[in-house]
Amino acid sequence: MTFGRAMRAEWTLDPEVTYLNHGTVGAVPRRVLAAQQAIRDEIERRPSQFLLRDVSGLVGKPRETPTLMRVAAGHIARFIGAREPDVVFVDNTTTGINAVLRSLSVDPGDELLLTDHNYGATARIAAFVARERRARVVTVPVPYPTFDPGRLVAVIAGAITSRTRVAVIDHITSETALIFPLGAIADACRARGVAVLVDGAHTPGVLPLDVPALGVDWYVANLHKWAHAPRSSGVLWAHPSRQASLHPAVISWGLDQGFAAEFDWVGTRDPSPWLAAPAGVQFLDELGFANARAYNHELAWTAATLLCDRWGTTLGVRPDDIGAMVTLPLPERLGSTAAHAAELRDRLLFDDRIEVQVHAGHGRLWTRVSAQVYNDQADLERLAESVARRV
Repeated sequence: MTFGRAMRAEWTLDPEVTYLNHGTVGAVPRRVLAAQQAIRDEIERRPSQFLLRDVSGLVGKPRETPTLMRVAAGHIARFIGAREPDVVFVDNTTTGINAVLRSLSVDPGDELLLTDHNYGATARIAAFVARERRARVVTVPVPYPTFDPGRLVAVIAGAITSRTRVAVIDHITSETALIFPLGAIADACRARGVAVLVDGAHTPGVLPLDVPALGVDWYVANLHKWAHAPRSSGVLWAHPSRQASLHPAVISWGLDQGFAAEFDWVGTRDPSPWLAAPAGVQFLDELGFANARAYNHELAWTAATLLCDRWGTTLGVRPDDIGAMVTLPLPERLGSTAAHAAELRDRLLFDDRIEVQVHAGHGRLWTRVSAQVYNDQADLERLAESVARRV
């Protein structure tokens, strides 16, 4: 299959905009949107039966066949290398992180270990739980902008104390787009008796997954970013030993009926993003996951080298440190504050029709470029020229 500009036909993206921001909220392929709409049409033909019997099994006699939610969960479980009973759907990664941290037994004086690269919402959830339980958040600095995975493992291990109850670790960081050495981090935490909760928001569809083999306790991820599911659609995996004490943020009819029963029905809502999630995985399979992954990674690394060379900046990461996104420094003359970042992002979008993430940190501005199969080097050239004109 030929990737690049021709693939734009598979999406409904505005043809006038150079879209280099797939990692933020994803972009749903046309055929997956069609699959979702077919599900919605079916719901409206027989709403009560579809939602209360077929999707949830909430009413009627015990079912002899799995509910539609469990069937969809089975497809996603295979995609991430897991068993169906250990997988439930959540609205998004933020919802899943809430469920885990707010279900966790935390006493006054206990510690929640994060890094300074955790997603902002995750850090706020941890702060909320710590405040409610009179615990505290310990934030570990990540070696950056020169990234050293081995040093990161050592820094995290060194921050663990006898009061550390959980380490909340990204698999791929949001702003900085770094792949963390998750297996080594999990080993270090497990050796010290610390549970590991993974924020894998950007991982499904970027890296092949065997979640149980990672040695973590919980893994939460989005499917609506790189796995091509409709938004919002997330997945929560929990080790069997962690499921009995885990509850969704919204308690409903499934309380104390088991892990899947609690999460599969938390009130009336549109289940079509989850039921259509297997269509997103099928689309990825048809693209050829390995080929798409290789194309996106190569294009992201091309962005790193081409843009840094054009702007006279220096990148502190290696090809193995990134997946389908790369975060690189912008020229210093463009500013260093959040206000400068917002202004540049607006000008790129509204003046030059380029959608790309821009943020401030470490004394300067940065841009995070996402590479998807509908992008090509011409998109990178447009960004390079647009920024260069403003220096």
